[in-house]
Amino acid sequence: MSMVDEPLYPIAVLIDELKNDDIQLRLNSIRRLSTIARALGEERTRRELIPFLSENNDDDDEVLLAMAEELGVFIPYVGGVEHANVLLPPLETLCTVEETCVRDKAVESLCRIGSQMRESDLVESFIPLVKRLAAGEWFTARVSACGLFHIAYPSAPEMLKTELRSIYNQLCQDDMPMVRRSAASSLGKFAATVEYAYLKADIMTIFEDLTQDDQDSVRLLAVEGCATLGKLLEPQDCVAHILPVIVNFSQDKSWRVRYMVANQLYELCEAVGPEPTRTELVPAYVRLLRDNEAEVRIAAAGKVTKFCRILDPDLAIQHILPCAKELSSDSSQHVRSALASVIMGMAPVLGKDATIEQLLPIFLSLLKDEFPDVRLNIISKLDQVNQVIGINLLSQSLLPAIVELAEDRHWRVRLAIIEYIPLLASQLGVGFFDDKLGALCMQWLQDKVHSIRDAAANNLKRLAEEFGPEWALQHIIPQVLDMINNSHYLYRMTILHAVSLLAPVMGSEITSSKLLPVVITASKDRVPNIKFNVAKVLESIFPIVDQSVVEKNIRPCLVELSEDPDVDVRYFSNQALHAIDHMMMSG
Repeated sequence: MSMVDEPLYPIAVLIDELKNDDIQLRLNSIRRLSTIARALGEERTRRELIPFLSENNDDDDEVLLAMAEELGVFIPYVGGVEHANVLLPPLETLCTVEETCVRDKAVESLCRIGSQMRESDLVESFIPLVKRLAAGEWFTARVSACGLFHIAYPSAPEMLKTELRSIYNQLCQDDMPMVRRSAASSLGKFAATVEYAYLKADIMTIFEDLTQDDQDSVRLLAVEGCATLGKLLEPQDCVAHILPVIVNFSQDKSWRVRYMVANQLYELCEAVGPEPTRTELVPAYVRLLRDNEAEVRIAAAGKVTKFCRILDPDLAIQHILPCAKELSSDSSQHVRSALASVIMGMAPVLGKDATIEQLLPIFLSLLKDEFPDVRLNIISKLDQVNQVIGINLLSQSLLPAIVELAEDRHWRVRLAIIEYIPLLASQLGVGFFDDKLGALCMQWLQDKVHSIRDAAANNLKRLAEEFGPEWALQHIIPQVLDMINNSHYLYRMTILHAVSLLAPVMGSEITSSKLLPVVITASKDRVPNIKFNVAKVLESIFPIVDQSVVEKNIRPCLVELSEDPDVDVRYFSNQALHAIDHMMMSG
């Protein structure tokens, strides 16, 4: 092919590939659009590639989605911001397709391009595009239009702004619920760009219409808008316009709408100020905490701490805590679980006295819950309570429950307790730990579940780091080394794992004198799995000890293992010997 025809080549290949039956080929060529555009140059990209893409009516959604995504970052390839308007036609077509994710991606790309366009181009090209989509015969175009108003509005001249507000109002009253849904979900973004005078007049009228929509899917999207609009309005306007709406919504006949309110309510407290919160929103929230639908109670329970942070502590104690107490014995385990995941956060909000009197009984009842997830959620947040009530009280009231959970029948609960132990140890101090929790840590090394034994070994390492090698030598090492004689090989393997983790913490001397002899003895075990794990442990600890110890103890042991009848034992011992040789050579 001659040099003259070279630039024609990419577009010809692209056209061929985009018409190919194989979807993967079509996808690949779309993903390579930027490369092709670079090869063609800016002018030919504008003149040939973009018009071709506008006409390319591929019927596969995956290809269209990829195209909508690529075009969003295409401004540099068409000659920069002054030529950005050439990208609008193909994206406009994509805004009208049936597949939602393609339309959403096209709207996202249009927003990205629109936010970079010059004001004059927005007025000449972008705003007419929004108006065409909003007047589209097919509902998909009108749905897409709703997401573009916040880009189009700020640059529009006064006359056009009035027209855009009026068009948006029409979209909010569209016959199709899908269009009204889209208008409701984009209202917050649009409202943020509208001048305050029109915000109070036009936007609030639109909002009030949406809140009375007969479709619950539209109303629940209007709830989302409440918090956004509330933050845009002055507090007194917010109280006048938003507050009555949210109070009504909290008693809506559809549980989905009440669920959205439960999720959003705490955000509105900041918008309306303390007094309306106390008189209006607290009663609404209490109603949601006692809702007859479990889903609504779950959402409300999950926000209980966020809500209490906004309130005066006395209000929280008076109104919210009684509800929390009721929810801790709710008939739905998911409600109890949602409460358990956040209730610990209430301790810093309520202060020491209220925590001890009111919250501790709730914690204890949730710690004894029959559902493991509830217990887990409480355990994982215990440190938040400790900061408020101090370790002595915590240990008196919660330690018995922790000891009980350490033997819980669900292994995930036991695992959560183990992972919490180092934190507890650092807070309790060494004396307290030895009395109450030391024995538990050893007990876990002989658990029936491998994950627990593994976590128990890691736990010992973290405790040794926390309390120091001298403490570990006294309290951990003797008990661990005793267990190497356990009759079950899986427990003996756990001890080898614990030794490999403890060695770096304990240092060269203790490893050589205390840990290494036990590992060497284990190399004579009758079970091959133990022997090849000995080889692995020796490989991990030889860099810690002196070279003389490696030559005198470790190498002979590995040489013996490398002649073992078992293939895996030979493999791992040879691997360890190679590692030692490599270190000697590089050293």
